[in-house]
Amino acid sequence: MLRQYELVERVKAYDPDADEALLNRAYVYTVQKHGSQKRASGDPYFSHPIEVAGLMTDLKLDQDTVITALLHDTVEDTLTTIEDIEHQFGPDVARLVDGVTKLSKIEQMTDDERAAENLRKFLLAMSEDLRVLLVKLADRLHNMRTLHFIKSPDKRQRIARETMEIYAPLAERVGMYEYMREMQLLAFEQIEPEAYATITGRLEQIRSSEGGQVDAIALKVKQALAEAGVRVEVSGREKHPYSIWKKMAERHVSFEQITDIFAFRVVTDTIEDCYRALGVLHTVWQSVPGRFKDYISTPKSNGYRSLHTSLIYESTMRVEVQIRTREMHRLNEFGLAAHWAYKQGDRPDGAVGWLRDLIEIVDASHDAEELLEHTRLAIYQDRIFAFTPKGALFQLPKGATPVDFAFAVHTDLGAQTVGAKINGRHMPLRTPLNNGDVVEIIKGKSAEPQLSWLGFVVTGKARAAIRRAVRQKEREEVIAIGRMLFDDISARVPSKIGRKAIRAAVERLELEDEDALMHAIGSAKLSDREVMEALVPGSTADLPELPAQEQAISIKGLTPGVGFTLAPCCHPVPGDRIVGLRHRGEGVQVHAIDCLELASGIDADWVDLSWGERSKGAVGRVRAVLYHRPGTLAEMAGIFAQNNANVINLELTQRDDPFHTYDVDLEVNDLMHLTRIVSALRASEAIAQAERI
Repeated sequence: MLRQYELVERVKAYDPDADEALLNRAYVYTVQKHGSQKRASGDPYFSHPIEVAGLMTDLKLDQDTVITALLHDTVEDTLTTIEDIEHQFGPDVARLVDGVTKLSKIEQMTDDERAAENLRKFLLAMSEDLRVLLVKLADRLHNMRTLHFIKSPDKRQRIARETMEIYAPLAERVGMYEYMREMQLLAFEQIEPEAYATITGRLEQIRSSEGGQVDAIALKVKQALAEAGVRVEVSGREKHPYSIWKKMAERHVSFEQITDIFAFRVVTDTIEDCYRALGVLHTVWQSVPGRFKDYISTPKSNGYRSLHTSLIYESTMRVEVQIRTREMHRLNEFGLAAHWAYKQGDRPDGAVGWLRDLIEIVDASHDAEELLEHTRLAIYQDRIFAFTPKGALFQLPKGATPVDFAFAVHTDLGAQTVGAKINGRHMPLRTPLNNGDVVEIIKGKSAEPQLSWLGFVVTGKARAAIRRAVRQKEREEVIAIGRMLFDDISARVPSKIGRKAIRAAVERLELEDEDALMHAIGSAKLSDREVMEALVPGSTADLPELPAQEQAISIKGLTPGVGFTLAPCCHPVPGDRIVGLRHRGEGVQVHAIDCLELASGIDADWVDLSWGERSKGAVGRVRAVLYHRPGTLAEMAGIFAQNNANVINLELTQRDDPFHTYDVDLEVNDLMHLTRIVSALRASEAIAQAERI
């Protein structure tokens, strides 16, 4: 553990103007506040914030960040408040400490919910000041270094998985590869202990059996470059154990089949030397096709720059080589933190592009599960590069489609997408993009995101935006259904219903507003009786039960003796506005007034029709989009049964995982009966969409 004077000396070494008294006060403050608290290792608790502060000095971060590291656990684990921090150390430190402070444990939450809420607060705090992220990553890294002291295996596994799924990817996205690699290694040891032991054991065997082979190859590389007049530093190592395991899993191969165990780093003086070194290496040794990547001319989204290539050494051995300048190496290893060095004038200002996307995802996500899914998609995927027709570059995950590209350019563009050209050719929206593709998005003013897009988009931003748009559309449709049902309900109340009665009903039902009332009615969350009682208290006390009546359909407006049929194109049911088409020598075909097929009846005689007073019973057609998982079809059938609707025909019309679309013909009494069924379908968790067709 760093002593007080050692920590201060570290900061003063790179920032002579640092406030020594303030640093001393922060050190003493955290020691006093954490007092006799102990960590799982038995060490004093204050050793943890002090070590995190030490990590901040390794990165040469500014004084406020070091003080934040010292104080980051005081609000959660002691009686200290944010107001106390602000009074003692100023508003900037207080704001940073508040951003880094972990949430208290909420026992009633599931692990996913706890992780999601922690992540939500974390991302929002990051968007205001990226130093919050740097302290948080150092906090998590030190906790991972002492994870083995925690006795509970389940708790160790949970922390390790959270680190692997959230914090290591975040470290990678801001270019802090040293942090990422160590987090992955420590998490890998907990999550896959057998695989970790096997791979580290095999690497140890290679070290002992091969002797100084890594050093020998590094020397050969350096000599080849020196003979060509390129001054370089060369270092080599075995690949990271987690990286090897991941490769084994992805390629479905054994350890023996992994050929590129060794990796070498060539550090040059200039960018020109990087490309010269690459040319020399490709001349002396054979390169592996498809393994060259130029991240100097096209950096990664986190600013990472380097040349990557793989060579075949001595006919059989593959080795990976990274070529970069000294400045690139400094920025690559510590990424965003390198830009925050204590006196840099070009510090990151506000949220970087991918972080802005994450904040948008936080706003769009419906629940904990969605938030974690979308965020993992956004921060943890291999990237490709695609261009707009004007040459703007966008980085996307492998497998991304034109829809993902459109949402990456702008959320509004994604929402208005109707088609796409890839390299000048019209292509389906589900087409995976390749590196270097030029993508032109075709948009329509009245277009809107489609639920089926969730079957092929891969970015968290696109999935979150699509789900939000679909939910909003569904809400509007449910409210419209609710208003129709409300008109029917209010007609049965023994007094006229005005705005005042509706406002009173909203208050009695403890809802937010009138739209919330209509939504509750439309989604079958309120029964007719509950709504009537809320509108006029006592109105349901003597309400008789209406006996079920089976009545034949009758149509007003027909000449006596003339037969009629209900049109199969629009399936009109009692309650629809209807019109008749009469062709010579045929009976009358009854259509709903808004039927699209009416345009073909210009040569027929139009007959003004209406339903008979007690018409009941017709076939309505519903289209339902079900999630493709066990039990969803049975749940839909159960809804039909509960609503006394007989299924005449059921047809699977489209498979588009994760959805299946069914068209269902139902025997219903009237429009209100059909509307209630659609409303009940939309209220079901098994059904993504439902509509009358």
